[in-house]
Amino acid sequence: MNLHSKLPRRSLFAMIPALLSACSAVDLLNATVPSDTYRRTEGLAYGPDARQKIDIYQPKSAVLSAPLVVFFYGGSWSMGERADYRFVGEALASKGIVTVVADYRLSPQVRYPVFVQDSALALRWAFDHAQEYGADPARVFVMGHSAGAYNAAMLALDPRWLEGVGLKPSRLAGWIGLAGPYDFLPIGDKLTQVAFNWPDTPADSQPLAHASKASPPALLLAPTSDKVVNSQRSTVAMAQKLTRSGVRVEYELFDNVSHVTLVAAMASVLRGRAPVLERVTGFINATR
Repeated sequence: MNLHSKLPRRSLFAMIPALLSACSAVDLLNATVPSDTYRRTEGLAYGPDARQKIDIYQPKSAVLSAPLVVFFYGGSWSMGERADYRFVGEALASKGIVTVVADYRLSPQVRYPVFVQDSALALRWAFDHAQEYGADPARVFVMGHSAGAYNAAMLALDPRWLEGVGLKPSRLAGWIGLAGPYDFLPIGDKLTQVAFNWPDTPADSQPLAHASKASPPALLLAPTSDKVVNSQRSTVAMAQKLTRSGVRVEYELFDNVSHVTLVAAMASVLRGRAPVLERVTGFINATR
């Protein structure tokens, strides 16, 4: 069912933010996604575990030396499915960007740093196979929302994880964080406590500790008022530290979105909420 044919656009726009906390809301959002702007290849394995799989979204029309984005979703490192983020894959593919949406193993099956190691493996796969899907391996970006932005930040900032798969952060063209938690000790959230084995969480698990002049260029976006992640402590502090280190950074806080609707604003029916897709594509196209 295509909801564009069932509801006026204004009605749909009003419904989705109110429903995004419900499980069916992702289905509702994805039902609005166009089907003629991308080609999807589903369920490719980047490792032996059932959770180590990716979906690839390619632009419908070939793009010369297309950039590639590897996207990690949020969910307190405890929930999430790559299929729920078709709206992200479509949004980027519609702008000429090859997009990999990756699953990774979740808590309580695993604890930190396993989900970061899985993310590194997914990124290694993307570098190795970029050209097969029309992308330029010199234009690979890592991106995430919430917990996924943490994963992306750790790959971009802490060289341990990419070195473990034979890569270096310098291979990245840039990294993009949407409402990411980059400095969150002590841990109060119960799910995050389990994921990071609190109180035995190492201090070097925090992305902010690894920001340095060696970091790739960054785009950091967040809500002005975020009830889940402190935007000042994470996004603003990260942007300031990278800037002081001489790294090219773009960042912006948006008034009209929440922690969840920030990423949902990439979907066509919610783009009026904040120019998230515009900022992401602008950053990618300006980073060579």
